[in-house]
Amino acid sequence: MDVEQERGGPLRLLGRGLAVVLAVAFLALLVYGVLTQAPDPAIDDALANGRAAPAPGFSLEVLERGEPGERLEAAWRRAAQDGTVDLRELRGTPVMINFWASWCPPCREEAPLLQRGWEQARERGVLFVGIDMQDVREDARDFIAQFGLTFPHVRDLNDDTARAWGAAGIPETFFLDAGGRVVSHVVGAINPQQMRTGIEAAATGRVVGAVRGGEQRPPR
Repeated sequence: MDVEQERGGPLRLLGRGLAVVLAVAFLALLVYGVLTQAPDPAIDDALANGRAAPAPGFSLEVLERGEPGERLEAAWRRAAQDGTVDLRELRGTPVMINFWASWCPPCREEAPLLQRGWEQARERGVLFVGIDMQDVREDARDFIAQFGLTFPHVRDLNDDTARAWGAAGIPETFFLDAGGRVVSHVVGAINPQQMRTGIEAAATGRVVGAVRGGEQRPPR
């Protein structure tokens, strides 16, 4: 064996070892990225066992104040007066949360139904709040105006709220009772029966679980 071969042996071993270390580090980073981006399943896990789930908190910028109506005006005004809404400030009020975006076709299809549901829900003291995500502010406001949506809206700028709520796509809808517990979750575009059931669940606190709705689009 000549001198070059003797030198090459350790160098080859070092190179192989370094390659293995880099590969392991890459896989660890990939797994970490997947886990940190994955939606939290806690809500659906609780609902699957017949239990209401504590709603994850959020503090989000107001996109449109809407028209809460006489029964809900005080609660909404108190929560939104500083330009952001903290979900804790709405405790004591049943709430529907709907994740949506202006570029999402199923969101456009369900928008008229949401408005009709809102007109019924606010008479029962159930507040609707839309959470716009992955969107341009002007496009979101054009969407609200186009469909004549009169319930309030906020913005989830970095999708952290959607992931915390376990929203794997859009649209998704959650119904909360007055104690801030999730009692119903609709995955995909909501239908009229699911809307009625969700409003009733929010108003009464009865757990109805998670159900599959219509079409849904993955996040961008």
